[in-house]
Amino acid sequence: MASTYTESTGTQLLDHPVEPEAARHRLPRQSRAGAPLLGVTAMTAALGALTAAPAQAAAPVAVTAADEASDGLLAGDPGLALAARIQQQADGQRTAADESARFAAAQDAEAKRAAQQAEADRAAHNLPVAGYQLTAHFAQSGSHWAHLHTGLDFAARTGTPVTAVTGGTVTSAGWSGPYGYRVIQTLPDGTELWYCHLSRIATASGQVAPGTLLGAVGATGNVTGPHLHLEVRPGGGAPIDPLPWLQQLGLQP
Repeated sequence: MASTYTESTGTQLLDHPVEPEAARHRLPRQSRAGAPLLGVTAMTAALGALTAAPAQAAAPVAVTAADEASDGLLAGDPGLALAARIQQQADGQRTAADESARFAAAQDAEAKRAAQQAEADRAAHNLPVAGYQLTAHFAQSGSHWAHLHTGLDFAARTGTPVTAVTGGTVTSAGWSGPYGYRVIQTLPDGTELWYCHLSRIATASGQVAPGTLLGAVGATGNVTGPHLHLEVRPGGGAPIDPLPWLQQLGLQP
C-alpha cells in the first residue's frame, strides 16, 4: 500500500501504526528465577579459579628457589660444603656398621641353632654300653673268626646294661649260635642293629626309644671274654663298619 505525505504537517502516513521510540528499544523481559543465579555462580567460579591458580603455581617456584639458595650457600662457603661431606661419610659408615651388626647377629643365631640341633641329636642317640673299651674293629682279622670281623666290640664287665642306640623296633631276640644271645633292632629306614653275646635279654619285642634297656653284656657264643658285639646292617643285608655310622649320629665311640 502506498504512503501519503502532507507538506503542511510533514507527516508520513503509513498503512500501519508506527511503534513508539521506547517500544523499539525495549528488550525482552528475562526470568528472575534463572538468569541472575547463573550469573552469580559463574562469577564465583571465575573468581575462585583466579584466586587458586597463583597459589598452586607459586609452590614449585618457592621450593626450587630454596634448593638453589641452599646449593649456592654450600658452593659459596667451603666450610659448609666440607661439613656436608663429612656428614655424608658419617651416615655411610653408620649404615655399614648397622649392616655388619645385623650380619654378625644372624651368624650368631645360626651357630646357636646348630648347637641346639646337635644337642638334640645327641639326646636322641646314645652309645649302647657305658664304661667300655673298644677291643675289635670292623674288618679286623683274628684266629677265632672264620672271616673278617663283622662289627665293633665294646668290652665291659658282665652284666653291664646294653641299651638301644636309637629308636626302632625289636624284631628278633634269642639264641643265635656263634652270636650267643642276640637282640635285633630294626630302624624306621630298615637298618638292622645286632646286639650280640648278651648274658641276658631284657626286651624281646616291640617299639623301643633311645636308651631303652635291651639286655646285658655277656660272653655267650663264640667269644674270648665278655663284650658287646654290635653290627649295623642297612636294609637287613651285609654288615657295614659301625664306627662311621655311629659318628653320623653324633656319637664318638
